[in-house]
Amino acid sequence: MSFEKEIEEHERRTQNVLAMGGEKRVERQHALGRLNARQRIDYLMDPGSFLEIGRFARSERPEDRDNTPADGKVCGYGRIDGRETVVVSHDITVKSASSSPINVRKLGHMRRTAQANGMPLVLLNESSGARIPDTMGAIGTGTLGQDPTQFVRMRDIPYVSAVLGPAFGTACWFTQLSDFVVMRKDAQLAISSPRVTSIAINQEIDPMELAGWKMQSEVTGKVDYAVETDEEALDLVKRFLSYMPGHHGELPPRAAVPKDADDAVGALLDIVPESRSKVYDVRKVVSAICDPGSVFPLKERFARTAFAALARIDGRVVGILASNPLFKAGALDADSCDKATGFLVLCDSFNIPIVILSDTPGFLIGVEAERRKAPGKVINFMSALQMCSVPKFSIVMRKSYGQAYLNMGGTRNSDEMLAWYTADVGFMDPNVGVNVVYGLRYEDEPERFTQLVEEVRRDSSAYDLAGIFSAQAVIDPRESRAWLKRLLEVHERRPSRGIGKHLLGGWPTTF
Repeated sequence: MSFEKEIEEHERRTQNVLAMGGEKRVERQHALGRLNARQRIDYLMDPGSFLEIGRFARSERPEDRDNTPADGKVCGYGRIDGRETVVVSHDITVKSASSSPINVRKLGHMRRTAQANGMPLVLLNESSGARIPDTMGAIGTGTLGQDPTQFVRMRDIPYVSAVLGPAFGTACWFTQLSDFVVMRKDAQLAISSPRVTSIAINQEIDPMELAGWKMQSEVTGKVDYAVETDEEALDLVKRFLSYMPGHHGELPPRAAVPKDADDAVGALLDIVPESRSKVYDVRKVVSAICDPGSVFPLKERFARTAFAALARIDGRVVGILASNPLFKAGALDADSCDKATGFLVLCDSFNIPIVILSDTPGFLIGVEAERRKAPGKVINFMSALQMCSVPKFSIVMRKSYGQAYLNMGGTRNSDEMLAWYTADVGFMDPNVGVNVVYGLRYEDEPERFTQLVEEVRRDSSAYDLAGIFSAQAVIDPRESRAWLKRLLEVHERRPSRGIGKHLLGGWPTTF
């Protein structure tokens, strides 16, 4: 047989790359309960579909050429549920998956190829950050930034990140750019490692306080889900992508409608209390309106007064944005505005119709709200809503007051606005209004206070709203699903066939 030497050399080099950082380092990953970089790809991708790109890339430094297989990043194309996807899996067993000029070049190629061919980009992040000494000094630092579009997001394709270990430097940056982020509870996500940060600020740092899952899922809102294992994380990546189109020029995939999908909506009168002062969990309303098992919440631990989820109605993907009276009586705060804005950007970028469910007394105000820049966040939310070019449908369930009424799709801020016959719309909560206008509290004169509340509430019903055509219909709550199904059918007939203008595609990352 010809080329025996070449075949032998090719096989040797291939096996060296597949061995990653060596048996001891790979076993260390397994001891931590983590899959290695290649096992993660095998779990994520359809069997036999992965095509590796850049397998024989290695460090350009002479002393590291023989000990940097794939230069710490395993990259390629594969299919997830039959759809082409681009994946970059950081290999922590090779130089701690640190970023170097060569593997950054690989990442750039994968990103550009994904964009050029309309394929989602999945990043399995686990990296110590920049590789030293590659980036030391003017020459090392000067090699950075050779691609001036590296961190530009126009949201032409979905970006998805799984944080599966320490994720610093470039791994952190691309996580910030992602549309969906899932994180292992023993992982870390920050600009720099706790050790580097501690030295830089001359202060002891708690790694979990700086970079842990609670910080990122509950305080910053960057992480959508926190999980225990790699497998759970990768399953969530698959599920998120099942709601996404491959690129912004196509519609999300439509699914089969489960049997008896219309039955649960009949329970809405039992879920939502008649008394406006009683709370309930809006997630139960969403589950009753949407296809069974289809509701996929995002950032559920963050800004809980706002609920955001991908879901399906009659098999069509929709984005659900709702105020949740279970938390702060549904009053929206600065974090809720950030959460809502980011969600609108996601839906508008990927042609997902938006359904807004409103039951809110308004925005939280006060000194702390001003410190948190609430006015700017409120208007960002409003601007994003008005720039959305996908179909928008809003439903006022019970109360909806003041500017929050407009932010939650009131009047012409939706393509179609519906009101349950329980709706109550006004400039502010009638109880607050009596206090502001008349300087009267319930404790002072209960009978007169109650009378004035009723006067303030006059002309604030769903029928008053429909009477000036600010609501297109007043409906029984149990009709909500049927109305939304028909409105989706009507509005998908627009000449764009559901493809939006993507005016929010370049909106800055909000978390």
